[in-house]
Amino acid sequence: MSNKVKIGISIGDVNGIGLEVIIKTLANSHILNYCIPIVYGHTKVASFHRKATGVSDFSFQVIPSAAQASATKANIINCWEEDVRVELGTANETGGKYAFLSLERATQDLVNGEIDALVTAPINKHNIQSEDFRFPGHTEYLQEKSGSSDVLMFLLSDDLKVGVVTGHIPVQEVAAQITKEGILRKLKLMNESLKKDFWIEKPKIAVLGLNPHAGDSGLLGKEEEAIITPAIQEAFDKGIMAFGPYPADGFFGKGSFRQFDAVLAMYHDQGLIPFKTLAFSTGVNYTAGLKVIRTSPDHGTGYDIAGKGIADHASFTEALFTAIHIVKNRREHEELLSNKLRTGGKVIETALDIKDDAS
Repeated sequence: MSNKVKIGISIGDVNGIGLEVIIKTLANSHILNYCIPIVYGHTKVASFHRKATGVSDFSFQVIPSAAQASATKANIINCWEEDVRVELGTANETGGKYAFLSLERATQDLVNGEIDALVTAPINKHNIQSEDFRFPGHTEYLQEKSGSSDVLMFLLSDDLKVGVVTGHIPVQEVAAQITKEGILRKLKLMNESLKKDFWIEKPKIAVLGLNPHAGDSGLLGKEEEAIITPAIQEAFDKGIMAFGPYPADGFFGKGSFRQFDAVLAMYHDQGLIPFKTLAFSTGVNYTAGLKVIRTSPDHGTGYDIAGKGIADHASFTEALFTAIHIVKNRREHEELLSNKLRTGGKVIETALDIKDDAS
């Protein structure tokens, strides 16, 4: 029996670039040295995208379940029987319907332990809505299905890791959602993830302010003095090396993020704009705090370039290897804990860099 990591892959919107970046990634046969990929979709839809993308000399092995996955081939599970009319570049009900069927089957296997991690290709958050899917996105759906109490949107690259306190909510609601308790929860999730998933022994976390100039001593807002600073202090008192609050513009403009292992932003665009500016083509979205492991590329459905064969698959490839990396790190972490193995009483940071070998 192979001990390679089983990575499930949901295909996202069938009219977008999801299957293109999946196929381009898996067409690199070196991927099979590190994982057993299992795509949840349908061979006919995958074949349509392969031809549209112009990828030759690649095919999937059809399997009935994850348990029958081949360790030497890219696998696919057919999640529906009917023919699907693919309309590349079009946002319609078809794209949402089959994105959900793929995600639903993959999530079932993930929660049941049939696969070790899940990489999700992009969905359209509007057309996927139905009686079975009433969530803002993947994160909330997986949180409920896995029974996880709290999660953290965590964007990852080689140079920068950014999490957010508030996620997909309107800007006018952000300030009301910033609480001391909420910041403490996210700091705890980030700190635990950095230790367990990335083997950083003593993570240093920078916390951003909410207001311009981090409130400018209360002149431009009270949240820093009343909420954010007390949360940082309490986290520090509990052993989390959190610092701040820092004004977001100067913090990124001066490159101060390089002095920290991760950054906690107060709201979505505050963290994601600098992240995507610095790492758009290779960034990975990781959901920390889940009882299961899920990553995704940091781009959307790409309707405007679907079927043109020009979609950059670098971010998806990074998402796949990040999932492998985290699975292996967690396995080692659990083994160390179960055997009570320590070196000098500490868990040492490991350097697991399998990506370079597959390039």
